[in-house]
Amino acid sequence: MRAQWKLCLVLVCCGASALAQKPLDIPPVATPAPAPSSVPMTLDVVVTDKAGHVIRGLKQEDFTLLDNKQPATIRSFAAHDIETPNDDPQALVLVIDDVNTNFSTVSIARTQIENFVRRDGGHLAIPTGIFMLTDSGLSQVTEISSDGNKLADVLHQKEGSLHEIPRSAGFYGGEERVEISLKALAGLGDYLGHASGRKLVVWLGPGWPIFDNPNVIVSPQQQRNFFSTIVGITSTLQQAGITLYSIDPLGTADAASDRTFLWESFLKPVTKPTKADPGDLALQVFAMHSGGTVVSGSNDITGEIEKCANDASAWYSMTFDPQRPDAPNTWHDVVVKVDKPGVKVRTINGYYAQP
Repeated sequence: MRAQWKLCLVLVCCGASALAQKPLDIPPVATPAPAPSSVPMTLDVVVTDKAGHVIRGLKQEDFTLLDNKQPATIRSFAAHDIETPNDDPQALVLVIDDVNTNFSTVSIARTQIENFVRRDGGHLAIPTGIFMLTDSGLSQVTEISSDGNKLADVLHQKEGSLHEIPRSAGFYGGEERVEISLKALAGLGDYLGHASGRKLVVWLGPGWPIFDNPNVIVSPQQQRNFFSTIVGITSTLQQAGITLYSIDPLGTADAASDRTFLWESFLKPVTKPTKADPGDLALQVFAMHSGGTVVSGSNDITGEIEKCANDASAWYSMTFDPQRPDAPNTWHDVVVKVDKPGVKVRTINGYYAQP
């Protein structure tokens, strides 16, 4: 009798486990078509020392560019310095993520953003704009301006809003937040792509759900959706000249959370749909692939924004002819090396080549 009871218990547990499994349903995000590989590609490159200070004064002969491990010819090269008059335009864009962050943390982030834009008497070295992501989508809070005091005043008057997606919505609420967030990132890339110059986008939020769970079912169609979104957003950010930075405003309160490091398992580029996982859509993954940085565990949001903005003080741009593949969406690794000891180079880690 006891053996029958044990068997019954096992069957009930197995049934409960099966019922707990949920198919993931995140539709692909619409993005502009990637540029064909016949169009020259421009790389924005930041070179720093071990302490993170930007290195100036490098020349084209100091750089080596590899496309899929093959040497690529640098067609044009320029060294940029923020102190140089009439240099290429730049913009710093701050995105406040109110979808994946609680109200109190958003309030703290807003205050620290105000501190950032008001520093130096409100005279911003790089024109800055502020956007906010809510459950209704992405909206522009301020125009891009060098008047930090004006930006702070507008942001201060912006009222907070209650979440339309209940945080108790669990799995399905998470799906909706992922969809809203990815649409916002793609839409921001498309919007900023209409303006010339380099853009540094600092996303203030812990990121959206990764769904790295054995009970989450990912179908082949869902993998194709993931791959389409990855190719689209990656290409949109590159064509818009965007470097993406991720700052977790939860700071030390989120330091022990697995979401501060779980994304690191998905840094390997996705080369085909069958390799796509939900974690490949993480905010932090897009940031690292764009040549940006990821910050968590720090309560000094103002200081972290300053570090991101410091990438605008000096950088290098170079163009090359990307390789033309036989099939669309063929991944190509990009590596930029500098013939100097003890330096770190940040730029995109690759691109999806098009026939």
